[in-house]
Amino acid sequence: MAVTFGLWLIAAPAFADVRVALFVAPFTRDGPGLLLRDIDRGDTDQISAAIAVISHIAPDILVLSDFDFDAGGAALQSLAARIAQTGPTYPYWFSRMPNSGRQSGFDVNGDGYLGDAVDAWGYGRFLGQGGVAILSRFPIAESEVRDLSDLIWQDLPGATLPETDGAPFYSADIRARMPLSSTVHWIVPVTTPDDGTISLLVHHATTPVFDGPEDRNGLRNRDENRLWPMVLEGVFGPPPVNAVIVANTNLDPADGDGRSDHMASLLARSDLIDPLPSSAGGLAAANPDHVGDPALDTVDWPNDGPGNLRVSYVLPTTVWKVTGAGVFWPAPDDPLAQVLGADGLAAGAHRLVWVDLRR
Repeated sequence: MAVTFGLWLIAAPAFADVRVALFVAPFTRDGPGLLLRDIDRGDTDQISAAIAVISHIAPDILVLSDFDFDAGGAALQSLAARIAQTGPTYPYWFSRMPNSGRQSGFDVNGDGYLGDAVDAWGYGRFLGQGGVAILSRFPIAESEVRDLSDLIWQDLPGATLPETDGAPFYSADIRARMPLSSTVHWIVPVTTPDDGTISLLVHHATTPVFDGPEDRNGLRNRDENRLWPMVLEGVFGPPPVNAVIVANTNLDPADGDGRSDHMASLLARSDLIDPLPSSAGGLAAANPDHVGDPALDTVDWPNDGPGNLRVSYVLPTTVWKVTGAGVFWPAPDDPLAQVLGADGLAAGAHRLVWVDLRR
């Protein structure tokens, strides 16, 4: 039977001018159509918990990372309908086919086999697994979306592709076709109530692990996260207006695997604001061997693995004023902690991150 959290949904917090949120929620499944099935059934505790989190925070614009794509947006619209029963109404939505699960036709990882999840242009067991989706209370200018997901990795200025013993790890044919984006890179304009525009710079980077000494995933992760600074600098045309990076970079600025120094440099850019969204729950769950601020962590991974890290970000450019920010990770003694269950994982390992913005 589905878990309900109505007692905690009555007093959703007030928001400032525009509340933007990112949630790497548990909306991926092992096969196509299964996510829609589970949402429609309404009997999945994990989905109910995720909806409770969304309803409590009530963002105006919600980016969902790791959301299975279907061509008609059926799963996304079904989710919006369920959220509307206890939380905000999202009349506008956006999603496109990601690179995840899109088969390359090559033996990408060099294991001698074709057609498995790692041979897709982005990891995925089926076409569209683990994509990205957007729900919004405000109109999305879909005709003005700039989709950079087809940018070839080696064509990114300063790209570093993996090598083995001084020779390219990938064949010339793979290098000529492999996109930078393991999932998506979108610039999505949303029209705000004051007739202004907020440009969402959305991506979900590959994890910088699960590879070998060639570091193919670590290098790709770094270059995926290098694209938006170039866009803001005008390398790929006029910079988007009123931009906000909303991304699961899969990269912590201090702990875990990957090129942490790059994430630290991104957060220190003078044209970006790091709102430093924090939580009491993250602080309480600190890993003693980590050096970063645990209150800023956004994912609760096992302590015998990477541990808790900060990997989800909402980073506005300096044209914005930040009026609030947070991570939904209640302290253990907070009644809201029951939303996340006894083990804290009822809505998945990741925590929703939100930032309130004003012009």
